[in-house]
Amino acid sequence: MVLADYERLINRKNIALPGNGIYTRYAHPVVTADMVPPFWKYDFNPASNPYFMERIGINATLNAGAIKWQGKYVLMVRVEGADRKSFFAIAESDNGIDGFRFREHPVTMPDDTVPATNIYDMRLTAHEDGYVYGLFCVERHDDSRPNDTSAATAACGIARTRDLVNWERLPDLKCKSQQRNVVLHPEFIGGKYALYTRPQDGFIDAGSGGGIGWALVDDITNAEIHEEQVIDYRCYHTIKEVKNGEGPHPIKTPHGWLHLAHGVRACASGLRYVLYLYMTALYEPWRPIATPGGYFMAPVGEEYVGDVMNVLFSNGWIADDDGRVFIYYASSDTRLHVATSTVDRLVDYCLNTPHDGLTTSESVRTLNNLIDANLAFGVK
Repeated sequence: MVLADYERLINRKNIALPGNGIYTRYAHPVVTADMVPPFWKYDFNPASNPYFMERIGINATLNAGAIKWQGKYVLMVRVEGADRKSFFAIAESDNGIDGFRFREHPVTMPDDTVPATNIYDMRLTAHEDGYVYGLFCVERHDDSRPNDTSAATAACGIARTRDLVNWERLPDLKCKSQQRNVVLHPEFIGGKYALYTRPQDGFIDAGSGGGIGWALVDDITNAEIHEEQVIDYRCYHTIKEVKNGEGPHPIKTPHGWLHLAHGVRACASGLRYVLYLYMTALYEPWRPIATPGGYFMAPVGEEYVGDVMNVLFSNGWIADDDGRVFIYYASSDTRLHVATSTVDRLVDYCLNTPHDGLTTSESVRTLNNLIDANLAFGVK
């Protein structure tokens, strides 16, 4: 029964929902905890499990890196066990919309010199040096506060592979601040590796960290940041007033680099995470050229409910050769979804969506400009 239910769930077809002209959502999540193979959770030997109990609980599947690999849509899923420990596992689909099936075993990620308590949220980048890199958050206890069992530190772990099976662990990124959202740019910049960063004073609080940063490193096998510049700032009373962070690596287009990021603000129910887009110059990927105001995607329906309410987060998207874009996003730290669009639509959205004027007066002025243009066009 368990295996049959699992197969029915894996083979369920996804259904496109009415869109907004920018992207299309789908009726079902693409990966959930129920889609983890049953033989990861149950001991199928009646002698050692006579009541057929679940032995290893899976709590959530979320925050997946993404890459097109050997004709398949591949997700590096963060799988969180009932014990709160996350690990990476690869799920693959033929069409990117449904049918995602996990490989038999999760990823065995080598430890750094100092083992981590938890690792998660890998961004995948096929770099022009020939490797696929995975950059991810490494969480350890903050030993400077020995009596605080909630005190943690965050660093950027770095690993690389040529086959998505065997991973070479490189030393963690060295920098002055804590880092939870670091993304590798897919091309060399002046012969150096380029990183999008998010400097933080603490594990949760951005503190003096001003937003999404940009940094260059000479050697990825011993990566060290000496200087960061903020390229996308946090700002009061916006979707990114508390913090913001780069999602997956940007998509190269003839008009510039297309970026997907998350913004965080405080509200009565806690922290609200939404997704937004921006663009940077083609030959100066640190220089913003388009900053559409407001969010691109926010939680709707069941997406609002889960382990951590009111959260959308993305660290993976795939741009196909035909221009179609698959945006993989997690809702409320619980399940993984897909939305589809095209490069042309996303670029048009960025270049033609008004920026945030930062005051009510400017917002109303922008709205009236659109209304007046439509009335002049004969629309009522």
